Amino acid sequence: MVSLLARLSWRSRAGALPLVALAAPLSLAVSAAGLAGLVLALVVVQTLDPVGGQSVGDCVALAGRLWLLAQGAELEIASGPLVLAPLLLTLGIAWGLSQAGRGMVRLGSPDTVADVTPAAGVAAATHVLVTVSLALLLDGADARVGLLRTTVGAVALAVAAIGWGAGRESGLVDDALDRGPTRVVLRGVLAGLLAALALCTAVVVVALISDAGGYAMLSGSLGGAGAGAVGLVGLALLLLPNAAAAVLGLAAGPGFFVGSGTHVSVHGVTLDAVPALPLLAALPDTQAVPLIAFVSQVIPVLAGLVAGTTVGRRLGDDAGGSVVAGLTGLLTGVSLGAAAGVLAWLAGGSLGDGALAQVGAPPLTTAVAMAAQSGIAAAVAAAVSRWRARG
Repeated sequence: MVSLLARLSWRSRAGALPLVALAAPLSLAVSAAGLAGLVLALVVVQTLDPVGGQSVGDCVALAGRLWLLAQGAELEIASGPLVLAPLLLTLGIAWGLSQAGRGMVRLGSPDTVADVTPAAGVAAATHVLVTVSLALLLDGADARVGLLRTTVGAVALAVAAIGWGAGRESGLVDDALDRGPTRVVLRGVLAGLLAALALCTAVVVVALISDAGGYAMLSGSLGGAGAGAVGLVGLALLLLPNAAAAVLGLAAGPGFFVGSGTHVSVHGVTLDAVPALPLLAALPDTQAVPLIAFVSQVIPVLAGLVAGTTVGRRLGDDAGGSVVAGLTGLLTGVSLGAAAGVLAWLAGGSLGDGALAQVGAPPLTTAVAMAAQSGIAAAVAAAVSRWRARG
């Protein structure tokens, strides 16, 4: 705590702006810049199809609804509830809010830790207020917005992202991570999760390339000329992390669902009608389990090895030997499984009523299966890595 206060005092300077006064404008700037960027991208895409393209007002409404969905909102449309957050956009919003938190502390130069919390609260409240106002404006007969879910999602995202950014810049996070093996474990979990997602993304890409004809057929059937093709590519990119999270469920064992009638796992494939989304061309064409599904089974082990190796190399000189490293690696692998379950929960949702009410990998079984596999691999890798590091 003394070192934290020293860092805060070192940053303070004469004429520093009040921290609370900075909170609302910086938070508001994130929403304004993000929504403006989405609207601009949609308008540019529509210029490729000047005859059948959407109007600027339609682009604004679509951008706003994508912004709400990215924060966990629910849209009630003709086919039923739409609850599926485009995780790439969610990540972008979280990054922007965390940067707002960091900028607030950097410009305000607080003298005490207690100055940070109220300002972070104001920034989070501003973001929630903007999100709820947007939900009220976009609520219409064609797409009813679930206000409660939208509010809860905006609160959770704002508190987590702004709190993380402000905590990192002020030193609060570093102070908390310096206790015990927390920092090492989190670094291992992050390394393992990034490795798993990179491999899962590669599986999605390979599956799409192997059925490029199916992707082109689906894309062409939706029409829209150049605007439609570019728009569908953009939507696929926004949902690519969701697809990678679904593959993580496949790799761990439980598989994933695209509605109640379509389930893909190494134990079997069940196919039914799915939405005409070109990204779903990566699904198998027959009931036979594809080879790439069997290959993906090594992903949890590889992720555990990456996590365990990171732990073994990052442990301090006084942290103990291989046994301690192995136990820490086991904790890291189990935590990696829990993180995979949370990711599967965030990436899943529903695309309507009835048959499409469940989309994505089952979170609980994915977490348990991932923890069992990556935990063992991480324990072995951490112990071996520690033993080699100590000579």
